[in-house]
Amino acid sequence: MKPETIKILHLDSNHPLLWEQLENAGFQNEADFTSTKEAVEAKIHNYHGVVIRSRFKIDKTFLDKATHLQFIARVGAGLESIDCEYAEQKGVHLIAAPEGNRNAVGEHALGMLLSLMNQLNRADRLVREGQWIREGNRGYELEGKTIGIIGYGNMGKSFAKKLRGFDVEVIFHDILQNISDENAKQVSLQELQQKADVLSLHLPWTPETDKMVNSQFINSFTKPFWFINTSRGKNVVTDDLVEALKSGKILGAGLDVLEYEKLSFENLFLDSEKPAAFNYLLQAENVLLTPHIAGWTHESHAKLAQTIANKITQKYE
Repeated sequence: MKPETIKILHLDSNHPLLWEQLENAGFQNEADFTSTKEAVEAKIHNYHGVVIRSRFKIDKTFLDKATHLQFIARVGAGLESIDCEYAEQKGVHLIAAPEGNRNAVGEHALGMLLSLMNQLNRADRLVREGQWIREGNRGYELEGKTIGIIGYGNMGKSFAKKLRGFDVEVIFHDILQNISDENAKQVSLQELQQKADVLSLHLPWTPETDKMVNSQFINSFTKPFWFINTSRGKNVVTDDLVEALKSGKILGAGLDVLEYEKLSFENLFLDSEKPAAFNYLLQAENVLLTPHIAGWTHESHAKLAQTIANKITQKYE
């Protein structure tokens, strides 16, 4: 089919260049940022493509009604909000853009790690409160440490590349084999847990990674370690993370994602009463929290849109 015959429904707002480039290529763009999932399902048979971030889950019900759907493009890295297996059974092409925000995530992970190890946030707060405490704010250096990465795709590779300027050993574990490069050495999970001083997660959320970081996993590490998570909150059991922070097994945690996030990543699953583990994270001085913004830079906003525009256009060349 030619672009002129392809109707695309945009379900989330994105950088304007995505709309503009698709329009310039001849595609028919339509937007619906507010209708309910049911209302969208009632008309989705009219469209050949969907562009979404994480507004709602694209499940079997949605896909059964999307009788002319040829592709789903998610402006982001992960596809967990889509029933990928069922979509592929129906011949729907899945498009994501991990290339678009990998640099942002790598920089954010490094920033979190340096801030934690040097107690930058705590020191800043104390100075603002009029407390000039030098000894109590001694930091730790990255030099000589072993950095362990779990998940060596776009994000893990970006983080490893950022570490090239430091005198550190970088190792990683991944389900794919033989993917070592000049920035990191592939090892078994057991070797990573034996050697790592820092653990950074760069994983999708799948049945295999759900609640992966639990007490047993944490206690399998030989040394106390710093923990960074810029991947998915549901990969971590927060109660077990808090216990490890209390015991000193985890020296500090930089969390851009939380177990309590909604699937849309726009809000937290919190009632009026916060879980005890979350309250602990809010009070802990060795915890750094950001609202799922590691890949959310001004630059990545444009890069994600450009990547999706390129991939949709290439599909119909």
